Amino acid sequence: MSRRQKQTAGKRPKLHVRRDDFVTIIAGKEKGKSGKVLRVFPDEQRVLVEKVNFIKRHTRPGRLSRQGGIVEREGKIHISNVRKSG
Repeated sequence: MSRRQKQTAGKRPKLHVRRDDFVTIIAGKEKGKSGKVLRVFPDEQRVLVEKVNFIKRHTRPGRLSRQGGIVEREGKIHISNVRKSG
């Protein structure tokens, strides 16, 4: 565990966005896009924004989902790259 992790261990960082807020992406490959915050990960300082930063997940067939394949879903974005907009 690094020194910084020891200092912040057990503390939840204060974030400027919450779930259901409308945000605009201000940096990165998705710059200029906007959407609603679906989920917030305070420990990682990341957010999940609706219809932004799609990633492709290669899944294998399993017990629950019989069909494998490539699934597209939203990926996390760092909190510093989003701005509250409305």
